This record gives sequence, C-alpha cells and structure tokens, in this order.
Amino acid sequence: MSDAIVRCNQIKPPDACRYDGVSLGEVMLRLDPLDVPASRAGTMRVFQGGGETNVACGLAGTFGLRSAVVTALVDDVVGQNIRNQLRCSGVCTDHIIWFKAGGEGPFSTDQKGTLMNGINFTYNGKGVLPSHTCYYRAHTPVRELKSGDIDWKRLFGQLGVRVFNTGGIFSVISPTSAQVALEAVRQANAHGTFVVADLNYRSKVEPDRDRARQINRQFAPYLGMLVGNDSDLADALGYETKVAKGADFEAWLDAYKGTVRRVAGDFPNLSLIGTQWRGATNADTIDWGAVLYDTAADTFHVAALRRQVPILDRTGGGDSFTSGVLAALLKGQDLATAVEWGAAHGILVQETPGDVSLVSEREMIAEVKRARAGGGVTAQR
Repeated sequence: MSDAIVRCNQIKPPDACRYDGVSLGEVMLRLDPLDVPASRAGTMRVFQGGGETNVACGLAGTFGLRSAVVTALVDDVVGQNIRNQLRCSGVCTDHIIWFKAGGEGPFSTDQKGTLMNGINFTYNGKGVLPSHTCYYRAHTPVRELKSGDIDWKRLFGQLGVRVFNTGGIFSVISPTSAQVALEAVRQANAHGTFVVADLNYRSKVEPDRDRARQINRQFAPYLGMLVGNDSDLADALGYETKVAKGADFEAWLDAYKGTVRRVAGDFPNLSLIGTQWRGATNADTIDWGAVLYDTAADTFHVAALRRQVPILDRTGGGDSFTSGVLAALLKGQDLATAVEWGAAHGILVQETPGDVSLVSEREMIAEVKRARAGGGVTAQR
C-alpha cells in the first residue's frame, strides 16, 4: 500500500483488476411526467439515476467497460426496480448494501417506509418553461452508511479497481457520508486506484455552503481528477470566477482557466481538472462545450464547440461528460481525445430520455467526428 496520489498516467492495466470503474453514491428512482408538469401529470415514465452512479452506467452501457456501484437500497419493489435498471445498463450490483424491510440482519428497516428509496420527479421543461426537479431523499438508506460498513480493502485490494468516482452530493448527504467518502478515497489511493470526484453542489441537499466547502476540502487532496464548472468550484470549494452571467464560451473559458490554475496550485495532487459548459438559449436548445486541464503540462484541451443544439432531456450531461473522459483514459486514448469523448457523450445523453445515455460507443465516435467537421446529421439507412 502507498500514500501517493495516483495520477492519470498511472491507471492500472485491465488484466490487473476486476473492475474498470466503481462509483460510490446515491441512486434514485426518477419519475418523468413527459411533456406535462409534474403537478398536472397523470402518466409518468420510470428511470433510475444518480449523479455518481450515472457514471457507472455510462462506462458499462455505452463503452462496454466493467463497472460497479457501491450504494444502499431498501430491499423492496422500488429498490429491486432500481437494481434491475442498473443491470440493464451492464452495471455490477454485487456491492449494493440492502436494508431488509423485514427487520433482519445488520442493515434493516421496517415495512412502513421509515427508510425509503429515493425518488425524484423531474420535468424537462419546454421553451421558456424551465426544467424542474422535486426530491424525496431525506430518509434514504444511503444516508445511513457509516465508516466501516464497506469492505474497501477487499474491493480495491483483492478485486482491484482501475478508476473510482464519487461526488460532492454524496459527501454532504448525511452526517456520516463524508467519513465514508474519505475512507473510500484513502483506500483507493493506497491500492493504486485513480480517484475522480465531481464536486457538484445542490442547495436542496446541503443549504449550508460553508459546511459543503469544509467537507470537500477534506477529501479534495485525495483526488487525481476533479470535475467542476465555475459555479461548482465556487459553491463546493470557495473559488470565485469573475465572469459575467451568461457570458459566451470564449469569455467563460478565459476566466475559468485562471480559477482552475488556482485550484491546481492549492491541490498539487490533481493531475486533471475538467468540466462541461452549457449555454442555455431555452429549455430546448443549448450551446455545449468542454475543457480538460492537464496540470503537469499546464495545457488546456478544448472540445469542439456545439452551437444551438436542440435537446430532449438535459439531465445527466455532466455525468456523461465524466464517463466519456474516463472511458477514453481507460481505453488508452490521449487527453485531447478524452475531452472530445466527454463532450460528445455529454451532449448525446441530452438527446435521449433519462439520466444515462442510450447510445453506443460507435455513435459517440460518430458525433465526435461530426462536431470536429462542423457538419450536419445524415440519415442512416
């Protein structure tokens, strides 16, 4: 075991590990009211999704990599539905901690919903009517996890994991989740696993930004890659980016570069910092860009910028950016290619319903080529 932080050029080879990627986080059942606001809906589609676990779904479902999730669910029909959807994406569910609804075992609950699987109602919006999400996550089983509940030494040391990801939502979701996240990232590095975190921030999860910053600054020194846009870096870590609201991509990027260099200076453990960029015209049309910073080379890799792209469902764009970048790294691609994969996967998830993309790696590569060439879309027959 080593105390060194694993860098992006030190990712283990595939034959040394059981898993290419493992994700720690909350996963919920998403109810989608289609084109009707949730308050008036009579019919809803059912998806699963969660900021951290969406990455595992992208790695497996789109890129054919071996991924798993570490989370907790109540063992009822809702939890089983979530598990089955994860399996449909090709994700290993062996490391889910099940809270038995009959009250038996070390992880247990009752049958009246004292603990309940998380649910959200997410309406996509339309035109000038924005998207909206309503959460029911205050009593989810993942909030009950504490240090010592997960055998990280077996996962990272015996089974082997090439890349591990978690996020700023999980780290603040309960009084004990920060210790679980810290335990995980320490053990991951100790066993040679590359660690990634998206320090996204949700005021509906943790209204106290100071608490979120304090927690995120505790585990940021254990990261090899940080994902976060200018607002994430401000909310989660306290780094302000001086850029006008609604600024175009080029102005935003100039300001973001300065912020990222400050973050890299304060956290020399980081080898990569990156994010997607969204310029929203309305709920249906966006501009889309992405950037990946190589701290050792002091080089910014910028993806092809997409303008005025009609979208179907904006949820999951950042998670799919992360899984696209990680998939490229896991498959031996260079950083210039990685940011293009992240951008392409991030826009394609917004063209299909649900939190995770429903596209193949071949379709993602075709989108990279299309965007680089500045071309249109041709029917495939």
